[in-house]
Amino acid sequence: MPAATADRKLFLGARMKRLRRDLGLTQSRMAEDLGVSPSYLNLLERNQRPVTAQVLLRLAEAYDLDLKSLSSDPDSGSATDLTEVLSDQMFRDLGVPRHEIAEVADSAPGVAEAIVRLYRAYLEKRRLSEFGAVGRPEEGTFDQPSPSDWVRDYIQAQKNYFGDLEEAADRLSAELKPEPQDFAAAARERLAKVHGIAVRIVPVDVLPESVRRFDHHRRRLFLSEVLTGAGRAFSLAYQLAVLENGELLDALADRAGPPDRPTRNLLKVSLANYLAAAVLMPYARFAEAAERTAYDIELIRARFGVSFEQACHRLTTLARPGARGLPFFMVRVDSAGNISKRFAGATFPFSRFGGACPRWNIHSSFRTPGRIITQIIETPDGQRYFTIARTVARVSTPYSGDESELAIGMGCELKYAERLVYSRGLDLADPVATGIGPACRICERPACPQRAAEPISRTLTVDDFTKSISPYPFASN
Repeated sequence: MPAATADRKLFLGARMKRLRRDLGLTQSRMAEDLGVSPSYLNLLERNQRPVTAQVLLRLAEAYDLDLKSLSSDPDSGSATDLTEVLSDQMFRDLGVPRHEIAEVADSAPGVAEAIVRLYRAYLEKRRLSEFGAVGRPEEGTFDQPSPSDWVRDYIQAQKNYFGDLEEAADRLSAELKPEPQDFAAAARERLAKVHGIAVRIVPVDVLPESVRRFDHHRRRLFLSEVLTGAGRAFSLAYQLAVLENGELLDALADRAGPPDRPTRNLLKVSLANYLAAAVLMPYARFAEAAERTAYDIELIRARFGVSFEQACHRLTTLARPGARGLPFFMVRVDSAGNISKRFAGATFPFSRFGGACPRWNIHSSFRTPGRIITQIIETPDGQRYFTIARTVARVSTPYSGDESELAIGMGCELKYAERLVYSRGLDLADPVATGIGPACRICERPACPQRAAEPISRTLTVDDFTKSISPYPFASN
């Protein structure tokens, strides 16, 4: 919890004002909730008074807040994204200091996000221009983020938690009452009795380019034979989610305000996937199982009949007010380092425009397929995380020689590691931590043999007489 001490005063005016507006409260109402006068709250919001420990505790109690979300951390997600943008060569002459970036991200997060979106559109246009694929300016093709980027950012802005979907999942799960580890049978029965839908497992040549297809006219749900048991159960849960909560999914998708139809469609599918996972792994039972097993993912997935990746993803969604789980983050990468999934229940300095740091052993997991490996990592701001990584297989297809493995990386702050089965036997009080960074251009970690570029904030120091460990040595200040 952030501490309001004499040597570190917390000025959180912008965040308190943003919280109040998000909650739709007047200053008088919030002041009443916090037990302070409206004039004192006004001073807090204008940063003319520091926030005391008592006010922080009242904020947490009144609005069920994670106090870390209010901490005055200059390396928050918005600040990290903005720092990465300003590390581009085009801004090098500006030399924008960290405290200015943190101030913009803290006081005007909407402005920071607008800058990030503009930069992303610029990058996409530049990348396509290199391949001669940019359309005419009037076509407006790249004036907005891609559907996948927009949806990913929206889900992360919600901290990967949707209370309405959790409530719907609890109701559906209670009605299904599936036998332990036999969700598929209960789902098939409900599809048949309530919706008149028959489920058929079909050969791969019938569905050569998909694994699930619903025929509205014939009332048939076709599932590919290449799906695992966990994959078939998830497909059944997805179909039930769409059939029984279609109006809710539509309402949530519309409320988000996506910029176009493709983005809305992708968001609705993503929300339906969330709902399907919540039906398979009901919140209360899943959270209890996670705690009781010390977050043993292999045991959890076996208990709920899901895949390793599905269990990992579900762990990032445990943010129900009053019943929060550990704040995990998760990424999925391919062997080339491309990130195809990233979710977080709390802040993690993901690189928004690149891959994961090569010093994180998620990349090494490809050398030990199916085996869980652990690592303690430290980001440039000194924050430490406990991480695990393991490969997972893509959906099986007829042999083609294509790479079939992906890697899943999971982690949480080191202070939570003692609650994880994977940390047993490790010295968490004095751990060996591997330094990583969000992106080479904004990472100031010296002597890194994996460095691909010098940091924007430092001067490159290459000469004819010394061969350094790093291919891009730089001055210390």
